[in-house]
Amino acid sequence: METLASNKLQPLPKENDGTNLRGQLLIAMPGLLDPNFVHSVVYICQHSEEGAMGITINRPLGMPLSQVFEQLDLDYSPPNGTQTLLCGGPVEEQQGFVLHPLAEREWQATAPISDNIYLTTSRDIINDMACDQGPDAALVALGYAGWVGGQLEQELLDNAWLTVPPDTKLLPQLLFNTPLEERADVAAASIGINLSQLSNSAGHA
Repeated sequence: METLASNKLQPLPKENDGTNLRGQLLIAMPGLLDPNFVHSVVYICQHSEEGAMGITINRPLGMPLSQVFEQLDLDYSPPNGTQTLLCGGPVEEQQGFVLHPLAEREWQATAPISDNIYLTTSRDIINDMACDQGPDAALVALGYAGWVGGQLEQELLDNAWLTVPPDTKLLPQLLFNTPLEERADVAAASIGINLSQLSNSAGHA
């Protein structure tokens, strides 16, 4: 299992000019019927003219992190590894991605996404998590959501996604503590939107 192999992350822009969605959340609108993204919440990690990538933060894979430890022949002590692995998206589903707050330890492939939220894609973070030396909180996903240049922008024009700007208080709570089934509603409520009242033709924020 090629979990947390080397990634292709590019340097992130230092400033967000309002058109760059890095660090924002996307909530699937009712009219988005792609089975990979129905009811999904995606955290955007990269966005440029070349395209965008993000991690879906509310789709469980139905398997615990301990299964990754076992496949990598890592020793761990229960209940360590009980957290649920997430389906980060339909691209490179054997690739692992870990979202976490800033940590004292450093890993080989870590990039800042937004205030106090980092993305690590190197296997050494999983090694540390197996022996209780990982970050204080973490979201572990396999695969990611990807868009080619202009694709995400067109989907936004087509009202496929509701955008939620970065919120330094909301994000850690949403990523690491909110139950998966509540994340879409909580994210939408942060900008005053009730998802149950949206129609298939509603616009985006």
